[in-house]
Amino acid sequence: MKKIKWNEDWLFWDSKDAFALVWNIPENAKKVTLPHDAMIETQNVADSPNGGNTGFYNGGSYTYVKFYESKPGDRSRNIMLLFEGIYMNSFVYVNGQLAANRPYGYSQFIVPISQLLKEEGENEIRVQVRNNACPNSRWYTGSGIYRDVYLLSAGNTYIKENGLLATTEECSKEEATVLLKAQITNDDTVPKDILVTFKIEDSKGKTAAYEQKVMSINKGDSAEVFSRLFIDNPMLWSDESPNLYKAEVTIAAANIGEDGKCCQGEIMDKAEEVIGIRKLRLDAKHGLRVNGKTVKLRGACIHHDSGILSAKTYYEAEFRRVTILKKAGFNAIRMSHHPAAPALVKACDELGMYIMDEAFDMWTRAKSDYDYNLYFNDWWKRDIESMVMKDYNHPSVIMYSIGNEIPEIGTDEGSRLARQISELCHKLDPYRYTLASINGVFAAGDGVPQITADVAASLDGTDDSINVNDFMTIMDKYMDKIVAHPEITKRLDKACAATDIAGYNYMTARYALDNNQAPNRIIVGSETYPPEIAVNWREVMKYDQVIGDFTWTGWDYIGEAGVGIPAYKFGDGGFGACFPARLAYTGDIDITGFRRPLSYYREIVFGLRTKPYIAVQDPAHYGEKLIKTPWVMSDAISGWNFDGYENKPVLVEIYSAGDEVELFLNDESIGKKKMTDADNCRAIFETTYSPGTLRAVSRENRADIGEYEITTAKGDVNLVAEVDEHLPVNSSLLYINLSLVDANGNVFTDKEAQITVEAMGDGELIGLGSANPKSQENYCGNMTTTWNGRALAIIRKKTEGHVSLKVSSSDGEIVILKEV
Repeated sequence: MKKIKWNEDWLFWDSKDAFALVWNIPENAKKVTLPHDAMIETQNVADSPNGGNTGFYNGGSYTYVKFYESKPGDRSRNIMLLFEGIYMNSFVYVNGQLAANRPYGYSQFIVPISQLLKEEGENEIRVQVRNNACPNSRWYTGSGIYRDVYLLSAGNTYIKENGLLATTEECSKEEATVLLKAQITNDDTVPKDILVTFKIEDSKGKTAAYEQKVMSINKGDSAEVFSRLFIDNPMLWSDESPNLYKAEVTIAAANIGEDGKCCQGEIMDKAEEVIGIRKLRLDAKHGLRVNGKTVKLRGACIHHDSGILSAKTYYEAEFRRVTILKKAGFNAIRMSHHPAAPALVKACDELGMYIMDEAFDMWTRAKSDYDYNLYFNDWWKRDIESMVMKDYNHPSVIMYSIGNEIPEIGTDEGSRLARQISELCHKLDPYRYTLASINGVFAAGDGVPQITADVAASLDGTDDSINVNDFMTIMDKYMDKIVAHPEITKRLDKACAATDIAGYNYMTARYALDNNQAPNRIIVGSETYPPEIAVNWREVMKYDQVIGDFTWTGWDYIGEAGVGIPAYKFGDGGFGACFPARLAYTGDIDITGFRRPLSYYREIVFGLRTKPYIAVQDPAHYGEKLIKTPWVMSDAISGWNFDGYENKPVLVEIYSAGDEVELFLNDESIGKKKMTDADNCRAIFETTYSPGTLRAVSRENRADIGEYEITTAKGDVNLVAEVDEHLPVNSSLLYINLSLVDANGNVFTDKEAQITVEAMGDGELIGLGSANPKSQENYCGNMTTTWNGRALAIIRKKTEGHVSLKVSSSDGEIVILKEV
């Protein structure tokens, strides 16, 4: 099918009144280019019914309109619209007639429109989005058509949408067999002889395999045709070598001559897919193998928002995110907790990042008053099919999570439903693995009283802080005992029976237990606490049946506001975080793409970095008790600028490989510390703040293996704008990193400046903000305040013309005019 991006020239407005006898377009309708997020254009408010779930943003009802000019014959052709994602409860109308609706906000869906078009002339395509029933999510969702839209068209003999499927049957470095299947439909009034051409090309456009077949399809009928293609010396796909091929199927009229030979006639349709040749294997002895090599998944859970771009999904933004995550040491992501956008999957294919794609956050029991639970029974099969068909040809996707922390999964009915969902995934795609991401505490159900009593009794009065009737207080301190309890084991046995892999959320304590009790159970840490990565990773490496760890989270996100904000007063952060908290602040990498200290800590734990890393706790709170959740290690940042705290005590964290680390301040040794497994690659030094240079040296067997230093920024403050280097070639987006630095490039982490950004020429400013989790500045505006000396601007290029950027401080002292 011909596929054209259909993002331009949409009209948008806020729909206040659902009932209207006449559908018109109000005067206040504005022109927008998709992707679009209506939610982020509003101001978040303390009394939002969504609360911190969405960062205190409200939902709403919205309408989008675009016009299609039909030509004679269009009604007899196949014309469709492909929506990659609309949040949520969307209704698509053509000339006032309902063409389709989709409750789930994360499924892509196709809308046939041919029969609803006029014979000739202007046709109104109207999309209504009803996201005003709140709360309906536990995180920031956005509102509206936040992913791409495509116009699909073909004649009446065509390759069905999503009709080309590529499967690697066998592969090695020497040879590979790839099975191509195509679903062909003949809606014409006469039978047809069709010449089907299958071809696989390598990344340089060279044909790697080729076959032609002739088939006859009756009128009004469909047929599947296949080709098993052999490839010599294939370039295999993996995270380390993401080699890609192009699979192509062309159908044309088969002109058969008197000599019986077939010649190609008029081309009717063509389908192309980018594919990777790779083979997956899974067992308890070797764990997960890709092309015969065991792989441990160094995973990051991520939500779908694009940081200061909000829910708007751009390929360039996902490419940048995956690039940064991979540089930080990750080789896998878990899309939490819904199907991934096609743009993300494409980036992972190209860059070499494995994906655990997740279907749902709820099944038959609600987690929010108006969430997908209301539609699950009627829609789950269609939404599973949408996810699997979207992912089928993509080598980066290696497993499907059928649900996250489903409370009913350990019940009889829940386990039966898990089997049905897993079976459907396997029916649609027999070549990937399934799991459910299970939280043992959530699945405990009516076993909670017994667990509480047993754990309290096991303490034998040694902990006076425990209320034996309070499960939450026990959970806070004794999670390891809870998840290993027989009541949890009983429920896990049911929940994991139908899936290939057991996904364990916050249940590292079960790895050793299950290695003994369920030695053939393949396990993945589907969600884990970031500060515990050193302990978790030792367990992952110890047990062959444990295939990886996915931290919550790899990238910060809007919503679940404050859960990762370190605080010293109740309400400022943690579970009690109040407005104006907007971000979760749990990510190894902040929403602007800047790596936070835990990112470097994890890289060291993974064994990918020998240089140490320095992070410094805020001396303003020295000696105070930190209020933190399990997702927080400390309030440390990588900076040595604390004006006003000279000669005051300060704690310095050093993350280090090796068996010894030494810290220097202005070339004088503060001390050495031996590093053992018990230290978990983290040493803490106490010193007094004095401007200058902190330097850490890591050693192994008395030999230096790496050093790292941070230096106090001093002198004049310079505002610097630099184009981000993590974007694809010919990117339509420009990411501009803004920072306050001294003459030597050291960042003033303790300075704040309110800056204004203006895009000139052929550019449009589409995002501006910082990583401040409590900022109230609108990401859609042209003004922001730096956070720890940094901010980010994002510009969309309208065409191939020149783009200039003007950045100035609020007092006019710092001005940059730069062509980008």
